[in-house]
Amino acid sequence: MISADISVILPEMMLAIYAMAALLFGVYTGKDKTAPLLTWVTAGVMLVLAAWIGLSGAGTKTAFDGAFVNDGFARFAKVVILVSAAAVLVMSQDYMQRRGLLRFEYPLLVSLASVGMMMMVSAGDLMALYMGLELQSLALYVVASLRRDSAVSTEAGLKYFVLGALSSGMLLYGASLTYGFAGTTLFSGIIQTAQAGDMPMGLLFGLVFLITGLAFKVSAVPFHMWTPDVYQGSPTPVTAFFATAPKMAAMGLFARVMFDAFGNVTADWGQVIALLSVLSMFLGAVAAIGQRNIKRLMAYSSIAHMGFALMGLATGTLGGVQAMLVYMAIYVTMNVGTFAFILSMEKDGQPVTDISALNMYSRSQPLKALAVLVLMFSLAGVPPLVGFFGKFYVLKAAVDADMVWLAIAGVIASVIGAFYYLRIVFYMYFGSEPDTALDNRSNPVLWAMLMASAAIMVVGVVNLFGVEGMALAAAQTLVN
Repeated sequence: MISADISVILPEMMLAIYAMAALLFGVYTGKDKTAPLLTWVTAGVMLVLAAWIGLSGAGTKTAFDGAFVNDGFARFAKVVILVSAAAVLVMSQDYMQRRGLLRFEYPLLVSLASVGMMMMVSAGDLMALYMGLELQSLALYVVASLRRDSAVSTEAGLKYFVLGALSSGMLLYGASLTYGFAGTTLFSGIIQTAQAGDMPMGLLFGLVFLITGLAFKVSAVPFHMWTPDVYQGSPTPVTAFFATAPKMAAMGLFARVMFDAFGNVTADWGQVIALLSVLSMFLGAVAAIGQRNIKRLMAYSSIAHMGFALMGLATGTLGGVQAMLVYMAIYVTMNVGTFAFILSMEKDGQPVTDISALNMYSRSQPLKALAVLVLMFSLAGVPPLVGFFGKFYVLKAAVDADMVWLAIAGVIASVIGAFYYLRIVFYMYFGSEPDTALDNRSNPVLWAMLMASAAIMVVGVVNLFGVEGMALAAAQTLVN
């Protein structure tokens, strides 16, 4: 390792060193007594690193002979990952502490998972890809089952582990086939072998298995089966984390592999991803209709939204990647606000997840109900809110790539999916009289996150806070 390599991976090194130092601090001091402090400090460190990465300038740098790539695409994804992870940590502190779940390992596991995610979006080699993916996954397996006295939480962690191991096995098999036929694990070498019209059959099979393993990570149908159970069984702050940063990392990794390693054969993988997109949009839209548990509903919502993000990727164009990045940034912002509200849903101090508890919620909490209305409309893609522009970008990218059928399927799925978002709004404003109303207790942090997210959905219609331009600059470094 030379100094030039260290300078490229410095943000990842700093976060990893911080996590290890904080682990020693927690072990040798008060252990769980230090958890609240570590949570806030970890969030602060992540925000500082996000600012550092965002302001680190343009250009593409590589480390370890191309195994690690620091370009505009990676920096965009890392900023989204770190900011969303910090937001979830801040939101979760009070919830976890009041339920005896705030162990000092929790913020450190989130830190290590974030290091893995940062490695994923910067991977330039199959081995680097797998290292980042497993560092993220191993930390997430633990936090999914953090509530050790709950059979549901333990089951969620076990299901996530077993199915995650299966997806890792498929990914590794695809990587081994790719290495065997390309003769290298570097993406820059694989792309020279993967030429349109002249790609070995074994390399094509390797591509299919890689897509399968990555589809597990983004909860794409038909590899989505772990998502609803894990979302429901995990502690709600952990579910909020699953719904934000890891989704951005997985989509970033997906795009990185497709364009950096197989960018010359977009026709071969574009049709596969388009199929995954359609299946995800429709299953997520239809299956969520019957859900009464809001966490399971958000799980199916995430499956549908990943279908829309995959639509941008399926086009195989610069505009498609830009649309995917814009969509993911908006999606993460919406989910932070939505889960801030879900975390505040309590009755007599106990969490409530049944959507019928929201009956006539607007009477007792009119401002919060209005914020939730804005977020639900935005998730549904109702204009002129920011969520509409996310869907507009991916639909336009599909039309521009002559995939009009995919855009039409997206519009139909969006209309179907609007039902379950609008049902929540109906309950809040026009539902029956509630048997027992939710607590009026309001955590300042959750309230601020909810209001900020809703405000962004309204104010952002002016210029999307410049995300469109930043996403274009990021996409240009990947699609060249």
